[in-house]
Amino acid sequence: MRSLTLHLKVLIAILLTLGVAITAYQIFILGIPMTEAETDDLWNIDAKVEFEATPKTPVKVQMFVPPLSQNYVSLNESFVSNNYGVGINRADGNRKVTWSSRRASGQQTLYYRLVLTKRYTGANEKPKEKGPIFRDSLPLEGPEKIAAEALIAPIRQHSADVETFVSEAIKRANNLSDDNVKLLLAGDTSLEKRSHVVETLLAVAHVPLERVHTIRLIANQPQQPELWLRSFNGKEWLYFNPESGERGLPADRLIWWLGDESLLSIEGGKKAQVNFSLNSSEMNAIRLAKLSDENTDAAFLEYSLYGLPLSTQQTFQIMIMIPFGVLVILVLRNLIGIQTLGTFTPVLIALAFRETGLQWGIGLFTVITALGLSLRSYLEHLKLQMLPRLSVVLTFVVVMIAAISLLSHKLGFESGLSVALFPMVILTMSIERLSITWEERGAAHAMKAAIGTLVAAALAHILMRIPELVYFVFTFPAVLLILVAFMLVMGRYRGYRLTELFRFKAFLKD
Repeated sequence: MRSLTLHLKVLIAILLTLGVAITAYQIFILGIPMTEAETDDLWNIDAKVEFEATPKTPVKVQMFVPPLSQNYVSLNESFVSNNYGVGINRADGNRKVTWSSRRASGQQTLYYRLVLTKRYTGANEKPKEKGPIFRDSLPLEGPEKIAAEALIAPIRQHSADVETFVSEAIKRANNLSDDNVKLLLAGDTSLEKRSHVVETLLAVAHVPLERVHTIRLIANQPQQPELWLRSFNGKEWLYFNPESGERGLPADRLIWWLGDESLLSIEGGKKAQVNFSLNSSEMNAIRLAKLSDENTDAAFLEYSLYGLPLSTQQTFQIMIMIPFGVLVILVLRNLIGIQTLGTFTPVLIALAFRETGLQWGIGLFTVITALGLSLRSYLEHLKLQMLPRLSVVLTFVVVMIAAISLLSHKLGFESGLSVALFPMVILTMSIERLSITWEERGAAHAMKAAIGTLVAAALAHILMRIPELVYFVFTFPAVLLILVAFMLVMGRYRGYRLTELFRFKAFLKD
């Protein structure tokens, strides 16, 4: 007996651990939303390219487009143009689109459109980053060399590693009151020139530096590429603000391209410019997960119930809630002590309530059962055997269902048509069981069982129809393991039921 108890405890512990662990993994590691109402941001980015084509000259327009690293995933990417060929090339970590046309004249407009999201990008499986850790020094002579060396000395003194060295170099290059900085800037105080000075100083120290051009994800505001700097420390890329030296690329920045080249290059045209417009929208998180799953290698939904065909999903959303209906019956019978017609009959009736509705379902069940009991009482006087008697009752139930459906249709109560979905065999067996209970234990006990069945079916129906619970169990089916563990605990309960406390209250008074 002790070994059996230990075995049961171990089994319960294993089921609880598995259920909690799998559900926690889906929520905290895979990032699956806990509620159906949860939404995520979608960003729609439009890049509008305008230029004036040179008459009778082939046109070739090239523009960098986002490389879409592990931080973002593209849901849709389109290139809108009229009479232009479109091609995509990859080089040095960048992507570049090329529009080409044999003949074009006058004002030309090309569009690049991107829809992206940050969720479900496989960020938890981040690939190992690679980058250069050494670069050759730039050839400097004369005053520029002396000024660079004069700036490098205090930078080395006030830094301890690549991160602090780059940050200190950026701060020094932005100190416009320093004479050495003024000399290297040569009168040009633009951000582009200051970044070039930073690159020069780091090159003297053999520290590699790369320019990063980003777009800020902010809706309904005009945007232009924003320059950032990055350096590789041997393990990861470190991003820096080129004006303040502050480390870390903000979460709302999308890397558009890398390097020193300009965003747009054109052959056979002039006066080219690019204008960006952004807007954001929201999408249901699970629907977004499905779209992301089609566009990435993150196929965690493929092995969930969401990977089933849509019609099958709808069936499983009903099936997967049946254990919760059974749980209601278990609690009502074992803990409270409510009597029902059979163990799982209330659950099947609760499933029928899904189509009829709770009020209509209770009414129809009561009417059909009452009429069926009258017929069963009449058949008892004919001294029929059980099988023929059940056959007659079943036929009567079918006739009653058809009659109620027809009558409700004529009266304009379309809800009555769904009575046809009532389980006929369950109704027949309920009538038979109720009749036997009536004969053996009296009318009062039979009515208690009938009312208990309806109460249990109603509560099971309400629980099985809670949208938040249906979503959670369908999305995290490992919760059923926790449910089984609770049922096993209930299986060893031998204590008093709630109704028995009322039955035996006379003993308590004594």
